[in-house]
Amino acid sequence: MTFPNITPGKPVEVRGQLYRPEGPGPFPAIVLFHGCGGVEALHARWARWLNERGYVALVVDSWTPRGIVENCSKGTPDVENTDRFDDAFGALRYLQARPFVNPGRIGAMGWSNGGVFAIAVVNGPSLERARKRGVTLPAVGFRLGIGISPGGCFSLVKEVVVAPLLVLIGAADDWTLATTCEEMVNAMRAKGADATIRIFPGAYHYFDNADYPLQMLPDVENRNKPGDCCGATVGYQREAAAAAFTEVEAFLAKHLK
Repeated sequence: MTFPNITPGKPVEVRGQLYRPEGPGPFPAIVLFHGCGGVEALHARWARWLNERGYVALVVDSWTPRGIVENCSKGTPDVENTDRFDDAFGALRYLQARPFVNPGRIGAMGWSNGGVFAIAVVNGPSLERARKRGVTLPAVGFRLGIGISPGGCFSLVKEVVVAPLLVLIGAADDWTLATTCEEMVNAMRAKGADATIRIFPGAYHYFDNADYPLQMLPDVENRNKPGDCCGATVGYQREAAAAAFTEVEAFLAKHLK
């Protein structure tokens, strides 16, 4: 399916994959944001898992409509930060208009590059910046955010979310650092935010993605390497993945269902 994003004056038609439980609803819903590698089998697995628990899931594909295959590697195309933010709210608006979705109970969930946008869509200053550039935000926004190995925590350390936030990350992640995300969460909590982080010992980036055995990706950009260059360790870890599903299920049950 497709839907327009909410970029003022030049909306983009964004692609998505919609998964819904059986029955008329209305159901709570989750919008899923991919990482720099684009939509993967991982997102379908999570979407089906969410369906089994009574949630509609919408996987947003921000790359295909813009002619991007991946933007993990150095020199590959990128988009403006505002583009993915606007895609997210286009997805929210689309879901809120569906009769089988509860329009007041929609959350955001993202991985890596998409993880920071799952945080940004519930971040007070990000919402205010969007309004200042002319974006008309829905009257009811995202009810929560979940970032899995989110990139960009460094950019939000001095800001604060206005809805519940859960961050899940591996302690051994050398692509998106757990220490930086922990600093962000602690700073937000000090300002009164409902923010939580779970750090899984020994886990790397892609810890919940069974398609990635432990390996080094030599060509990916990594701001933690000298000269912001290249290389990151990734790998599935069964125990951390199982714990992530448990954390997400409890978080959604508490704040969305």
